[in-house]
Amino acid sequence: MNKTWERIKKRPVLYSLALSISICIIGMTGFEVVSLNTNFIRSGIFGGFFAGLFLLYPFVLTLINLVALFIVPKDIIWKKNFKRFEYITLLLGVIYSCIALSAMDVLDIIMDAEWNEVLYNNQKHQPVWLDAMPTVLVLCGVGILGYLVLSLFKLEKLPPLVIVLSMSAMYLGVSQCILWCVQICDISTCLICLFPFNCIIIAMKTIRCKIAEWNSMENKSDVSYEEKTALHALNNRLRNAACWPVLALVMMLPLLGVVLCILVLFGQRPDYLIKAWTETADWRLSQQIAPPNVQVDEHYLCTVAAGGHAGIVKPLRMGERHGHRVVVNRQLCIANAFEQILEERLPGFHRFVRYVYDTCGFPVARLIRTKLAADIVYILMKPLEWMFLIVIYLCDAKPENRIAVQYLPRR
Repeated sequence: MNKTWERIKKRPVLYSLALSISICIIGMTGFEVVSLNTNFIRSGIFGGFFAGLFLLYPFVLTLINLVALFIVPKDIIWKKNFKRFEYITLLLGVIYSCIALSAMDVLDIIMDAEWNEVLYNNQKHQPVWLDAMPTVLVLCGVGILGYLVLSLFKLEKLPPLVIVLSMSAMYLGVSQCILWCVQICDISTCLICLFPFNCIIIAMKTIRCKIAEWNSMENKSDVSYEEKTALHALNNRLRNAACWPVLALVMMLPLLGVVLCILVLFGQRPDYLIKAWTETADWRLSQQIAPPNVQVDEHYLCTVAAGGHAGIVKPLRMGERHGHRVVVNRQLCIANAFEQILEERLPGFHRFVRYVYDTCGFPVARLIRTKLAADIVYILMKPLEWMFLIVIYLCDAKPENRIAVQYLPRR
């Protein structure tokens, strides 16, 4: 038991990762066995590995950082281990966040869509205004820089003013983390908020540890003043670690002013600090009202194809389908008019065609997630469109009138 504990103390990051992956592999393998999946070994191992690495391990790191925030280990080895967990949290947090942000469309969050763009179905606009993104990223970088100064350099080698400024820099980074969590956090996006939440925990832990470390040092007062000057009072304040959090909060404003002045030189504006979060729609801090989303019936190929690039699918107008606004193009109107004629003239055959279409069309339509895919479907359905048009012209005295009234709102 003691040998095992000593091994864990030497490689805590490796063992915590192995534990997360093992739990997920065992859990998913058991689930596949209960589900009578014959490939339970392969599914359990591969699925459990990725689930442990990308889903469970971030929560394990969060739990470890929370423990480190409230528990001060006396063993110097565990102090170093908690520091390792901080570094691995920042490293994996950046990597996982980049992966998550690149796959936000899975959650129907369109990162490049500004608040005034029309979206489809349940899609949401960007949570951070992209024009102000450099301001947000620079403030986050300043916070990480402040953390690295306090974490990598020995405290006795740092002037108190540098320590306070580093804490101020961390405050700036923490403010962006808090704004991100307030803006976007809910059940579906909790994983995206784990990294900024961990950054807040790490910042609090670093400040607390540095204050305790400074108080444990001896001979902190190495300068004496014969007269009670303002410099003497300021020096005493800076050397009183209990005042650091408040002083850092005061120094945060001039540091923010310096950062914003530098950003102005690169085309940013001071109000982008606020507009980054308010010049959005659909989120908690948003102050813009987005146009209503267009409803695209993702079960129907023609409706989905109407959501392709305008130069290809050639949208004509807005229409109404099942009480929702939809984009209407000529192909969609022709297909619906053909189905209408089929229902009027051959109702029995229409029911059979509808059954086959619903059975085969639904799975294909669910695969159409991009405009390029919609363009391809539109082109592939062109021969059917021409065939439908021939039938309409053969069966209707006023074919264009029938086509034109498709998807008009009911009075």
